[in-house]
Parts: sequence; structure tokens; C-alpha cells
Amino acid sequence: MRHGRILPVLVGPSPLRAGAAMLATASALAAVLASPALAATSASVSASLARGRPGGGATATIALRFSGGAEHVPAPLSAMVLRLTAGLHVDLSGVGVCQASSLRRRGAAGCSAASLIGRGQAVLEVHAGSQTVPENSAISVFRGPNRGAQPSFEILGEGKTPLDERAVSTAILQSDSSPYGSKLIVSVPPIPTLAYEPNASFLSLSLTIGNAGTRSRGVIVLPKRCPAGGFPLAASFSFADRTSASASTTAPCLS
Repeated sequence: MRHGRILPVLVGPSPLRAGAAMLATASALAAVLASPALAATSASVSASLARGRPGGGATATIALRFSGGAEHVPAPLSAMVLRLTAGLHVDLSGVGVCQASSLRRRGAAGCSAASLIGRGQAVLEVHAGSQTVPENSAISVFRGPNRGAQPSFEILGEGKTPLDERAVSTAILQSDSSPYGSKLIVSVPPIPTLAYEPNASFLSLSLTIGNAGTRSRGVIVLPKRCPAGGFPLAASFSFADRTSASASTTAPCLS
């Protein structure tokens, strides 16, 4: 047993001293909560439809933006859920199947163009010592193998500068409750950067699904009627620091 000097303990501090201690504690807590280093990541979403008509095929573009976070850098994204308006669905007739393992080995060349249903781009932030630098990434969306009766999609991101990085996220399409008809559950893997540095963080992400290029297949099929105010869409996000964010929007109706 370790022996040492016994320190006196004060019992029952005076009201003045207790009040001052409580005030100091509250002030310190407020300062910590207001610190930019502990700021949560926020997110926004926008959506648009093009080249389509009610009850027919169209192209859908979804854009995400992230801001805030510790030291004004968004936390790395770990998962997201996109909720799509009721009646809207993806027609996968004639679309091939792509395996995630092929994308990891060979990139976009690892899968047939017949399985490609969309494209986009992303901007990530990479830590390099005391600085952060942007990383531009090309995004390709392929149809993946069904998970039971549920369609899945493989989302490939390929960055070249400043890092040569490749990552594949898997998304599963499930039914959802009104006013949404389906939800896309996306698992986002960690994106390593430099040794001893945090994983990369998303600043923005834009995806166009359905006839996104001459080599794309698959099409977004719209409901016959557009809801008043447009097609609702919502998104929720989970981050590596265990925080979360949500956002919603409406896509204008096509005339």
C-alpha cells in the first residue's frame, strides 16, 4: 500500500464559493461548446429532373454539400440514406451486373458499360500536415447484384490528384413510407490519405442517374402526377465522429 500525506477535505463550502465555482464551470462548458474545433458537420441536398415527362423516363441529378466540422473540415462520411419520392423508380431493364470486387481491382474498366447507369463528381478534402488540399474524384454508378429481392448499386470513386485513390460504396434500394416510396441506403468505406493523417472528407458530391451519357443505361421513371410543390427528397448522413446530419429538398415538376 502506498502511503502519503493526508490532505484536509473541506465539507460544506460557503454559498459564495459554490456559486463562483458553478459560474466558472458553466462558462468553461459554454466556451467548449462554442469552440469551432467541436463544430458539427452540416449538410444540404438539391435535386433536379431533366429530359423527361410525367409518367415517362427522365434524368435525375442529386447534389450534396458538406460544411462545418472540427477546424472547419467536415467529418469523414460513413453512411447516408437517400429517400426518394413515391412512384419514382429506376428501370433496370437490359442493365448488366457489376461486381464490386472488379471495380476495386480495375476501376471503371473492370465492369461492362452495359452495367453503367450514372456518373458524377466529388470534391474531397485531404489533410497534408497543417494544411488541407482538395481531391477531385470521378464518380461512376453501376448496377450491382441483387441482395435478395432488393436491387443494389456499386458507386465507384476514382481520384488522381493529389492522391491516386479508389473507393467503392455499396447502395441497397429498399421500400420506404409516405411521402417517400423508396430509400437508398449507402455504406461509405473509410478513404485513407497520408500516413498518420485523418481519412478524406467529402465537401461535395453530385450524381446524375439515367441516361447520364451515351454509354449509360437505365432510366429514372417518373410518377404520372407530380405532387404539389414538386417531388420530395430527403437525406440523412452519419459521420466517422459519430455525429449526424439531415437535409431535404423538392425537385421541380417537369412540364
